Amino acid sequence: MNRDLEGRTIIVTGGGSGIGRAAALACSISGARVVVADIVVAGGEEIVSAIRRTGGDAIFVTTDVAREEQVEALVAVALSKYGRLDGAFNNAGLSQTNVPLHELTAEQWRRIQSVNYDGVFFCMKHEIRTMLSTGGGSIVNTSSTLGRVAMRNAADYCGSKGGVLGVTKGAAVDYGDKHIRVNAILPGAVNTPMVQALVSDPQFADLIEKIRASHPLERIGAPEEIAAAVVWLLSDKASFVTGTELVVDGGFLAT
Repeated sequence: MNRDLEGRTIIVTGGGSGIGRAAALACSISGARVVVADIVVAGGEEIVSAIRRTGGDAIFVTTDVAREEQVEALVAVALSKYGRLDGAFNNAGLSQTNVPLHELTAEQWRRIQSVNYDGVFFCMKHEIRTMLSTGGGSIVNTSSTLGRVAMRNAADYCGSKGGVLGVTKGAAVDYGDKHIRVNAILPGAVNTPMVQALVSDPQFADLIEKIRASHPLERIGAPEEIAAAVVWLLSDKASFVTGTELVVDGGFLAT
């Protein structure tokens, strides 16, 4: 068993379900002490219990990443509990509103941006401040293949995920000489509660088959497959990788 994150402290936002849950578990298996953050208490507490049952070390902090004071408190808890912060997977996010752009209200637009884009900024701001004082680290932000290409009725989501790519590259340039690496991961369609909720909507009844057909591997991904890539980016095996967009999409963007 690889222990590529042995003894390190890693924050995982959106860690209570889907890709975040899989990443929290994968980081623990790789030796990390995991600080799970989520707005949904039940999911966050469940994965912490699962990690502890396997002999891992984890805590849960209820966090709304759209609120900077809660993000600042999250990072403070990680530092108080474990003494340092070595990595973070900024993964918390919302799916699109599913209406065309001209029908989006300002409230709907801001709801998506506040979590998917502002939340990543708030997390990086306070994670980087701490990493600067503890010798550096590695940050992975969740973007999406829809940060590169678009689908119908998803301008709000595509805009937020494209923004994540830009702020990731900006931070990578700003802090490379401070031993802080910053990268983005671009999942394709993954079997998460977010995707399951989308395809359960009657207006998207045939969407899952269209998604499968659009991926050369002819299937959607598993959260564990994305988590494995995240662990690699967080580890020293990716020590010369920063400012990159790691696509894990079953070939979707190649078509």
